[in-house]
Amino acid sequence: MNEPASWAGIGPGDRGTPAADWARWLAERAPDPEFTVPDGCRRLVVVAPHPDDEILGVGITASRFAAAGVDVTVVAVTDGDASHPDSPTLTPQRLAELRVEESRRACTLLGLPEPVRLGLPDGRVREHRARLTDALVGAVGDPGHDTLVLTTWRGDGHPDHEASGRAAADACAATGARLVEYPVWTWHWAPPGDPRVPWGRRRRVVLTDVELAAKRAAVAEFVTQVAPLSALPGDEAILPDWIVDRLVTREETVFW
Repeated sequence: MNEPASWAGIGPGDRGTPAADWARWLAERAPDPEFTVPDGCRRLVVVAPHPDDEILGVGITASRFAAAGVDVTVVAVTDGDASHPDSPTLTPQRLAELRVEESRRACTLLGLPEPVRLGLPDGRVREHRARLTDALVGAVGDPGHDTLVLTTWRGDGHPDHEASGRAAADACAATGARLVEYPVWTWHWAPPGDPRVPWGRRRRVVLTDVELAAKRAAVAEFVTQVAPLSALPGDEAILPDWIVDRLVTREETVFW
């Protein structure tokens, strides 16, 4: 979920839309339909631009598919080595190693397989869209009509998230798989009801108490993101509590 260093509309100290505002808005609107495992679905490909997107966005959704007997593949597009570009304590290579292990442990907690690692450059996924598309076509297989590709939304605001979504859309067009998208950074920059967001396509996955606790435990595995690497400048937490509160809630969201 790396935050880009220079992202239009996001300035220093910008805390985005509070979790309480989202909770209030969602509670006041008519409930969206629930998203369930579609009949005939035999394969799910989850696209994670960075290690943790698969858990933060759709960890429980993916785990339900796995529990239903669907063949789940998690594709890790990058290893997340650019999350702390100014860190005085960790090299990008060591950070990537830690983040890969965190993702592996988090997926295991939710009954998901170890992600397939593509190792594309963190922050530069759009430069490698063709390579990512080819990899996703391979993950879908042939025929693709019984497959869903669950990817970050093409309008999510983060360049890697959007490029991953576009590559997934290309792969679906090539294979006949069905594209399903999920927001991550949208919860930061968008206000409730923002017309740029396809709320009419929203479907929800309502978590049980057990699932919510499991998701929280999985997110806690991303120590390099939820806690400071050290007390030094450049090692600040990427996912402080007020961001996690927006992403770990009673519902997961997909655009179907």
